[in-house]
Amino acid sequence: MRKDVWRVDGDGANADEGMVVWAPFKSLWNTAMYTIAIAFAPIYFSWSALAVFFGLSYSTLLLGHSLGMHRRLIHRSYECAKPFERFLVWLGVLVGMAGPFGILKIHDIRDWAQRQTSCHDFFAHRRGLWMDAFWQLHCRFKFANPPAFDVEPEFAGDPWYRFMEATWPLHQVALAAVLYWLGGPSWAVWGVAVRVAVSVTSHWIVTYFAHNPGPGRWLVNGAAVQASNLEGWGFLTHGECWHNNHHAYPESARMGLDAGQLDTGWLMLMLLQRCGLVSRINAPRPLDRCEDLTASCGEIIGLDS
Repeated sequence: MRKDVWRVDGDGANADEGMVVWAPFKSLWNTAMYTIAIAFAPIYFSWSALAVFFGLSYSTLLLGHSLGMHRRLIHRSYECAKPFERFLVWLGVLVGMAGPFGILKIHDIRDWAQRQTSCHDFFAHRRGLWMDAFWQLHCRFKFANPPAFDVEPEFAGDPWYRFMEATWPLHQVALAAVLYWLGGPSWAVWGVAVRVAVSVTSHWIVTYFAHNPGPGRWLVNGAAVQASNLEGWGFLTHGECWHNNHHAYPESARMGLDAGQLDTGWLMLMLLQRCGLVSRINAPRPLDRCEDLTASCGEIIGLDS
């Protein structure tokens, strides 16, 4: 994250020691979304429902998760008015993974663990695809010596964020009611259950492959986990696929840094800037402040540095 924003205090903590345990609410929530989607999506299919699914999926992931949750709330990589920030984060809540504080904690604890000299396979995504899917979608990591995590007062004391954190699953219920009123059960099923199931799954898939061996220009010195760039996935991932770039320059609002690296999140930020809705967009820090990085020679061959 940005060098002057730290929410995790790892003093005395260990990123290796602990165990993976079942997370009841997360597991039941994801299972419910999958079950409703598998059972009712074929019955209630319609072309208009499919359009609602695609429209809501792309907009909530792009504007809500990538721009609102990730680039603004987590990394503070641009500035905007507080009402617009809250709107973007609300769209991120509609993705259906967690509330704003939950997303902050999930991201920052994982980021802290990956930047230690060693960390558990839960954070490194070293296990096979299906094991990692079970871990990430149904479990949590119980530290033997956990790091401390604190949300900065700007967000922790915000009544709107506190409300969203306490009620984030209910926002899906409210959206389902609106969609049912507008388009019947097909819109509700495809616009909520199918969308949440696909969004949560796609987020995990990108996370899994972006933290496994692959191409990238940079190695983060001393980090147990080195991220990779997922070539060709810029449009579908809103630029989040350029994860090697992001690990090297977490302060940057732009993730697709090289020619040909499509970053639709960055393009949207440029549009929002022209509309006067965002400002002070962060660029990658200069090379003379990159003492934590080493240039990689092509392929990243492993996750342990």
